[in-house]
Amino acid sequence: MAAPATGNPEIGRTITAGGLATNYHDLGQGFPAVFIHGSGPGVSAWANWRLNLPVIAEGVRAIAPDMAGFGFTEHPAVNAYDMDLWIGHLLGLLDALELTQVDLVGNSYGGSLALQFAIRHPRRVRRMVLMGAVSLPFDLTSGLDATWGYEPSIENMRRLLDLFAYDRSLVSDELAELRYRAASREGVQEAFSAMFPAPRQRWVDHLASAEEDIRALDHEMLIIHGREDLIIPVGVSQALFALTDRSQLHLFGRCGHWTQIEHAGRFNRLVGDFLTEEQPGG
Repeated sequence: MAAPATGNPEIGRTITAGGLATNYHDLGQGFPAVFIHGSGPGVSAWANWRLNLPVIAEGVRAIAPDMAGFGFTEHPAVNAYDMDLWIGHLLGLLDALELTQVDLVGNSYGGSLALQFAIRHPRRVRRMVLMGAVSLPFDLTSGLDATWGYEPSIENMRRLLDLFAYDRSLVSDELAELRYRAASREGVQEAFSAMFPAPRQRWVDHLASAEEDIRALDHEMLIIHGREDLIIPVGVSQALFALTDRSQLHLFGRCGHWTQIEHAGRFNRLVGDFLTEEQPGG
């Protein structure tokens, strides 16, 4: 489980989880919180959470894996990606790290995974942070369709990143090239193309959870969304808030799908306080 000596900050430690050699980052001490990235092309745990992990890890043990099919984690032998695979991989990671209970922080696809994991394994989860999460069914947006249907080129990556951020100044040619290169590594685009092929409404429905399952959850939940999100409609998180009893909802104005990047300082304080606060039954 030692961290390799590489110059690439996206590569952390390696552990076998769910039968896959899994790349993950492990910072800080305290109650463990597992950070689950989104599903954009070329994504990795470090690319998703690089502005957040070092800060939030001052109060918790922050663990951020590359999920099966993403980043620098081994790809499954068969390109059959679904929630059963990802939930099994996450459960395998918790077991491999000997973590009986964790907090889950999930971004977009990662929020869907966190929610469905808590539905299937409620005792393994203490609290959840769900940001721009695919929590309930919605009509596929053009932004999400473009994300999942990405065809490799620097120009396409630039157009895609422009959809993610409200503040376009965050999207530089350098960032687009870096993400393009990450998405173009051997095997990465092939895995990504196999995850959410057209027609893509079925994948929204697959990632979403049933209302009755959500209502049955009794976990403390922090729901976060950018008001100008073009990928996941803000109404999805508002509906999730209405269904959950022990939840709080925070909306960021002048913010797209990148709450953890566009408002990193406020995001870090909000999530850090939520994860470390002593709460009834916490």
